[in-house]
Amino acid sequence: MQVHPGEQGPAGLGVSASLDLVASDDGPGWLLRYRLEGDIDALALPPPAVGATDGLWRHTCLEAFVQDGDGPSYHEFNLSPSGQWAVYRFSAERQRVPGDAPPPSGPTITTERSADSLVLQAWLPGALLPARPTAIGLTAVIETLGGQISHWALHHPRADRPDFHHSAGWTFRPALPPFPPAPPSA
Repeated sequence: MQVHPGEQGPAGLGVSASLDLVASDDGPGWLLRYRLEGDIDALALPPPAVGATDGLWRHTCLEAFVQDGDGPSYHEFNLSPSGQWAVYRFSAERQRVPGDAPPPSGPTITTERSADSLVLQAWLPGALLPARPTAIGLTAVIETLGGQISHWALHHPRADRPDFHHSAGWTFRPALPPFPPAPPSA
């Protein structure tokens, strides 16, 4: 990943991500891995916590934006090194699906940390993912202990400001089979 051209990331920090299709007892899903390499002790990392919460993107947070088919709808996944998460559904750019609420269970997150690396691994079960994922934006918000925020992505579509919701930044196009549609919520 690269830091937004209008920002300066922490000196020597590298951010990378990978995605694998994985089978489990609950069916297929994705295993996302984010790796931060550099002076991890200089980063503001949230304390351990669990469950769904809003506002994770305001601090160190790893994210995935997943387009649903060929239209404007997409899902956003916020994954915190704390173990907390958020899942949002959008019908178009920055337009939340009316009545969208956190799913009853979300991604499973594990984090391994050393002085010079942090690896966040997140299991996203197929039920959380769009039925036909066509484009993915893998992104990161990194905060230092001094409060400096930097925005990282595979591609930044806007030079004037970071914009992870802009579909031109979703450049990863996986050759993955479609997921069966999730059952309707009650």
